[in-house]
Amino acid sequence: MTKTRSPIRSNVGLKAVMAVTGILLVLFLIAHMLGNLKIFTGETAFDHYGHWLRDLGTPLLPSTWFLWIQRTALLVAVLSHIAAATVLAARARAARPVKYAHRKAVRGSYAARTMRWGGVIILLFVIYHILDLTTGHLNPKGDPSNPYGNVVADFAPERWYVTLFYTLAIVALGFHLRHGVFSAFRSLGQQTPRGERRARAAALVLAVALCAGYLAVPFAVLTGLVA
Repeated sequence: MTKTRSPIRSNVGLKAVMAVTGILLVLFLIAHMLGNLKIFTGETAFDHYGHWLRDLGTPLLPSTWFLWIQRTALLVAVLSHIAAATVLAARARAARPVKYAHRKAVRGSYAARTMRWGGVIILLFVIYHILDLTTGHLNPKGDPSNPYGNVVADFAPERWYVTLFYTLAIVALGFHLRHGVFSAFRSLGQQTPRGERRARAAALVLAVALCAGYLAVPFAVLTGLVA
């Protein structure tokens, strides 16, 4: 009796998994960026926002439960995204087991060539970010009652290396998004020259907007605009 491969394990199914999880992660990134930018409204407003996130879902759910449900869902999305990408890459290599004796250099985008190491940097950054501003273990202040103070302490001028690492991770995220969003548009049928130009432009605008939004906070603290 021949076993039938589950549709979700087919190449089309795995690409669908990457697309769905990618959309979920992009939506989270946009919402998280907008929340971060509330720091420019002042300490009181930002702290209120931070406490509101912790109490979201109450009294139906105990305090912070919604955040942990959200974090669990995001973790599943990230792991599914990585797993699907890994399997697809392995299948692509297996489909061409013998390397070409001679092959001309292919001119690819910088983002496409750096998707793998960019993904590793982003993953390491997410782990650090959670230990820093979520659990507070790596934050010099680590006070759950004062989110504004935690951010200011984290990106203080003497901790320039944190801002540097943050910048590196966000730039890697930007390249990852630019390539990923463009690929998603192509999968949706934007394969005419005009469609590809529009897809590239949309992917670039989204990546630049998210990078600018995320980097605005650490550099505002570093330069004293937020203190």
